[in-house]
Amino acid sequence: MKLSLLVATVLALGVVGCSQEPDIQLNNESQINWQNGKANTVVVNYFAEWCTPCLRELPELNEFYHNEVSDDSQLTLIGISFDPMSNQQINALAEKHDIDFPLALSLPAPKLPFDKPGMLPATYIVGPGGKVTGPLLGEQTRASLRKAIAKARSE
Repeated sequence: MKLSLLVATVLALGVVGCSQEPDIQLNNESQINWQNGKANTVVVNYFAEWCTPCLRELPELNEFYHNEVSDDSQLTLIGISFDPMSNQQINALAEKHDIDFPLALSLPAPKLPFDKPGMLPATYIVGPGGKVTGPLLGEQTRASLRKAIAKARSE
């Protein structure tokens, strides 16, 4: 009896231990797992509400999201707040600034394959296979993002 209880406990722990936590939980209830998305390209844009160039580029990022990302199943765009915020504050920020693309929630803390940038706005491209390009500093346009993505996908 004790042996069967021990075996059942070990098996239960193994199943729980094998379930993978997402690397990034997004405010649209989706998630990113770097290991599972090796064929995908992820554009990660760091921004802050106090950063005027960051706010200026938001409409361009929304356009990019609606045009390029919506037409490419292997492409994702996410935003990450440079400043610490609660999940509720992140959702309020998205609403206040009409951000249409998904934002990373702060809890659980996002796990990124690169360090937090020292300047804003900053955009990274995580290409197929996990290779990181960036940071691309300054305001990005749809054209500059398309160019960076094409380069990341060709490497």
